[in-house]
Amino acid sequence: MNTAVVIPALNEEGPLPLVLQDLTPLVVGGVLKRVIVVDNGSTDNTSQVAQAGGAQVVSQPKRGYGSACLAGFAHLALDPPDVVVILDADHSDYVEDLGLLLEPIRSGQADMVLGERTTLAERGALLPNQIFGNKLATALIRTHTGHKYTDMGPFRAIRWTSLMALEMEDPAFGWNVEMQMKAIQRGLRVREVAVRYRTRVGTSKISGTVKGTVTAGIGILRATWRYRA
Repeated sequence: MNTAVVIPALNEEGPLPLVLQDLTPLVVGGVLKRVIVVDNGSTDNTSQVAQAGGAQVVSQPKRGYGSACLAGFAHLALDPPDVVVILDADHSDYVEDLGLLLEPIRSGQADMVLGERTTLAERGALLPNQIFGNKLATALIRTHTGHKYTDMGPFRAIRWTSLMALEMEDPAFGWNVEMQMKAIQRGLRVREVAVRYRTRVGTSKISGTVKGTVTAGIGILRATWRYRA
């Protein structure tokens, strides 16, 4: 199963080498064919450390999590994989749990698998505003789709054909909401699997600041309304 990883990154020169180091055995072992780091307008050495870590670097100066993901997908579209994995650059996700996401897809049981962090997260890894945001977003999604998600975590895997069927477009914080709502609306087989989660390296641009938290919250509310139909 040809699998590629897309890592959106904004000023992550510190933790990114740790993520790429964890991914190296999977690349060497043939589990992963490509690792794409999308530099989302970094002002530090994110691109340089990504290249040094063996990743392919895609530049997307237009800020926004969704914009970064879309740029990574556009790059992959030149030679599409079977499965795409989205992974954060802050070393909060355990790359070793990647197999848990891929197995339901490999065995034909799912089209999209989400890493559910709430069960196995280390104490303090999920901040109070993240926990509240998760509960709010999943409740709103359930209201509009009838599907009960547990988490909005970024660590996820999806078949390339299924990803293309979602016609993703949100450029910012509504990205995960759009993906999870459209997946239900368009009949994808969705599963959540419990994955480990640790305290990120450095301060989050979203949950680590008041401005980031408020902006992300507004983005989530707008996205659940926009993609409700």
